[in-house]
Amino acid sequence: MAVVVILSSCTHIFRGADDRPLRKEPAVSSAAAYYHYSRGVLHALNGNYDDAIHEYKATLRIDPWEPFVTVALAQLYVLKEDITKAIELLEKSLIYNPDDIDTHLLLGSLYVKLREYDNAIKEFTFIIQSDPERLEPYLYLSLLYRDKNDYGSAISSLKEFLKFDPGNIMAHYYMAKIYTEMKLYAEAESWLRKTLQIKPSFESALIDLALLYEAQEKNTEVIDIYRKIIQSNPTGLEARFKLGKTYLELNRYDEAKKEFNEIINLDGTNTGARFSLGLAYFFEGKDFDRAIEEFRNVINEDPHNERVRYFLASSYDEKKNYGNAYEEFNKIPPESNLYESARIRMGIILKDAGRIGDAIDLTQKALDNQGDSDELLGFLASLYEANSDKTTAEEILNKALFMNPGSVNLHYRLGVIHENSGRYEQAIQEMEKVLKIDPDNAEALNFIGYSYADRGIKLDEAERMILRALDLKPGNGFIIDSLGWVYFKQNKTDLAIRYLEKAASIIPDDPTIVEHLGDAYVKAGFLQKALVEYRKALKRKPKDREALLVKIQNVIEQSVQQGKPTRTGE
Repeated sequence: MAVVVILSSCTHIFRGADDRPLRKEPAVSSAAAYYHYSRGVLHALNGNYDDAIHEYKATLRIDPWEPFVTVALAQLYVLKEDITKAIELLEKSLIYNPDDIDTHLLLGSLYVKLREYDNAIKEFTFIIQSDPERLEPYLYLSLLYRDKNDYGSAISSLKEFLKFDPGNIMAHYYMAKIYTEMKLYAEAESWLRKTLQIKPSFESALIDLALLYEAQEKNTEVIDIYRKIIQSNPTGLEARFKLGKTYLELNRYDEAKKEFNEIINLDGTNTGARFSLGLAYFFEGKDFDRAIEEFRNVINEDPHNERVRYFLASSYDEKKNYGNAYEEFNKIPPESNLYESARIRMGIILKDAGRIGDAIDLTQKALDNQGDSDELLGFLASLYEANSDKTTAEEILNKALFMNPGSVNLHYRLGVIHENSGRYEQAIQEMEKVLKIDPDNAEALNFIGYSYADRGIKLDEAERMILRALDLKPGNGFIIDSLGWVYFKQNKTDLAIRYLEKAASIIPDDPTIVEHLGDAYVKAGFLQKALVEYRKALKRKPKDREALLVKIQNVIEQSVQQGKPTRTGE
């Protein structure tokens, strides 16, 4: 939290609660002193700070350490960004005027600017002890304590404030923010509702209430609040943007697009809305051309926006426009946190084009640039494996694991290589290492469960592990396929078909999933359905084409022998 900003912006909110008259002029001793002081005020009002400083110093030569003039002079030093000189002046002034509240108040705020929070707390505490009805320090202390994560003291300061001004809206509002940070959502909601009772149209409080509901996944309430804000302030952009983002996160793409388009209608230069509109088209997966158009609009305004460029490249990739995708990924600089991912995506493009050697060179250069990276090393190993050089792939991973034995990614990648080499026990050992580091790693749970199921061993354990993986990643087509395959191996054919059909509907292009479904149909006697699925799998270029052709021939022969389907429902 930026305490300095809040301190500088909130003072006026609380001064209205303190009805005592503030001292407007210094108690100078002579006409000469007042003459210099008045000239200083005029120079300050006109922005002539150096001249004002000269006049205030002349005043203090006549009336040394007059606190009002000292504070005014210190404020000019602050405006000239010489905070150190201002603090030195105020600290000396307190030697002669130890009880001057305004001096303590300004000094405390300057300590905050220098992040000397303990000194600031001492100043504000002194003011409260000297003048308990001076309200600003209670707020300042609450913000400082909040910044130090001392929430108990922050709450106590605000409660003291509310004793003097029980209807103060900002005190209620900041109390809610403290409880929100503490994740005490019921208390935070209560204070936000009290805030909104004082001022129902207080937009910041309404937005915070929506964010509070968002943290609790109360999406209906979130949407209702944003709609309420928009209804009362149709041209306001913040609530509309947040509503669009909420729809986007809920995969309600049409509604998200409507909100972002409305923002663009109100403010055609709003690149955040254009980027989010592009994301809606991208994740919807129906109109990548429109996604590209929106991302291009943002890039034209902000060519260094690496996140937008990454999604632009990804959109080209989805359209199978690999040349443009490669070009855009290549523009992401090494200092970007998206650089590694972009280089891997470029490597995949090269690999899929049959240029594995070039993909290896690209990845090695990225490693030379970035230093050792788990993601890049794992990808480099997979490229060597794809290039039929499993020995080098294993050497890369073992070397990397020697330097970083706690890497989930490297253990997982090594396990995959072991499995592809037929070393199933070693593969399982690597996945067990993954689970020791990350017990909720759904991919490792699924890997072990599927490996057991595929070999027809430990089927009950396989079912438990895959069900746990599915709890962690519901809707994942590969995990659903694994569960269907377990049921197939357990001879629970109807259950297997149900899950395999679901998996095939989620990932229709995966040849293994389609083949699994065909196997289940064969076991159930649905030969014609099985033949359809096997032919689909054949079109998707399975690894073991010959075995699949044998299955197709067997199904054809069985159908001929039977002369008709053996079960109804085909």
